[in-house]
Amino acid sequence: MLLNTLLRHIPGLFLAGLWACVTTSSWAQGTPQLQLQRVKIGAGMHLIDAQLAVTPEQRQIGLMWRKDLPTHEGMLFIFEQASVQCFWMRNTLTALSTAFVEDDGTIVNLADMKPQTDDSHCSTKPVRFVLEMNQGWFKKRGMGPGFKLNGPVFKP
Repeated sequence: MLLNTLLRHIPGLFLAGLWACVTTSSWAQGTPQLQLQRVKIGAGMHLIDAQLAVTPEQRQIGLMWRKDLPTHEGMLFIFEQASVQCFWMRNTLTALSTAFVEDDGTIVNLADMKPQTDDSHCSTKPVRFVLEMNQGWFKKRGMGPGFKLNGPVFKP
């Protein structure tokens, strides 16, 4: 009798459990991802503390829903293979500058992106790395295409 009762309720219990997992995941609307691995990146005399977005879910969420970004912090998106990378700012609340970066740390091109827009900003050639910082961070420090970043993620 108890077994029959449990078996009748298992599909409902399973769906309730699945719904709880979906609604509490990092995909929940308005929830920034905060517990990511970090890496230090050298940019001339500056040191960047970058969070790493390496999984498809981490890359898709990126810096969405963050109200601010400390001055020397950013997010480094790492892709499995080089290709033309395109970014937008849906649900991103702060203006950002994006550096599209080659495997050796050389900046290919920069893009300034306005908050909460779907405008596409792409690399001018295939890259595996994309570094997002507060808007104007690179330009204020005289960095542009050809400038070389360094750190453990970039090949010498």
